[in-house]
Amino acid sequence: ALDAVILKLELEDSAARRVPVLRVDVPRSLFVHRSPHGYFRKIGSSKRELPPDALARLFQERSQSRVIRFDESHVPGTARDDLDYSLTQRFLRGDGVDPAGPSQASEDADDLLLRKLRIVDDASEGVPGLTLAGTLLCTREPQHWLPHAYIQAVSYAGERTDTEYQTDSRDINGPLDRQVADALHFVRRNMLVRATKKQGRAEQPQFSERAVFEALVNAVAHRDYSMAGSRIRLHLFGDRLELYVPGALANTLTPDSLHLRQANRNELIVSLLARCPAPSGVDRSLLMDRRGDGVPIIRREALALSGRLPAYSLIDASELCLVMWASD
Repeated sequence: ALDAVILKLELEDSAARRVPVLRVDVPRSLFVHRSPHGYFRKIGSSKRELPPDALARLFQERSQSRVIRFDESHVPGTARDDLDYSLTQRFLRGDGVDPAGPSQASEDADDLLLRKLRIVDDASEGVPGLTLAGTLLCTREPQHWLPHAYIQAVSYAGERTDTEYQTDSRDINGPLDRQVADALHFVRRNMLVRATKKQGRAEQPQFSERAVFEALVNAVAHRDYSMAGSRIRLHLFGDRLELYVPGALANTLTPDSLHLRQANRNELIVSLLARCPAPSGVDRSLLMDRRGDGVPIIRREALALSGRLPAYSLIDASELCLVMWASD
């Protein structure tokens, strides 16, 4: 099915009479849509079925070169005014927010930069709107337009999913960098910290905060935002942490090759996250490192703390699951 905006209008005909018309706006899409009778294209006033070679090229463009990347696609219902000034400034200047607020001259200059960064786009007829990446990182409540773009966090006292043993839960909303910081705080608040006396008294956390941080950043950066109704799920248990991320692995990645290779599903989101400051206590200045060191860090940190490598697996080829074991 196509997502279309249908408007009922009245226009004058050649005799100056008002007649009802329907206007149908179909936004650009990453996907190739099929009608009940096949694949067609419009030529003049007629439609013709796509020949096999043209259809093959179309599928190749959409699936491999991805001429229209999903995180650069327009989010219906958004407008230029939905941008938050303090959130956009970190991508434009990097020298903080002007306390006096934006001037008309600075707004005009910013509009050009926001388009170059693909945060703002012209959806139709020159009306400025926001891309998916712009909505997720430059608005205070992106869930207003993207209700599935949040982290569901739950902590359990035992070792299985049981509402009777649920100790804490939260739906973590807001811009993506805020989601990472709040989800990390959720883990810090709910994980156990043991005292050891191997070399004097020392505290040993249940999970490596650095590994959890890297896993959360990867989750918001690489999840498939086209999967409406699916959200990131973070579950804490007595013996493990589970993180579920919507979407299959990008390109030809497999769970066993994640620490050896790199592939980005959302290039624009990754580039913007690489400009966001990291939360305190994670030994990193920026939220994301584009060198692709996240999974190796997760493996190294988790192994050092628990003695077991974290496990990645695919569920029904549509959801990535990470299991990180608790320290002994």
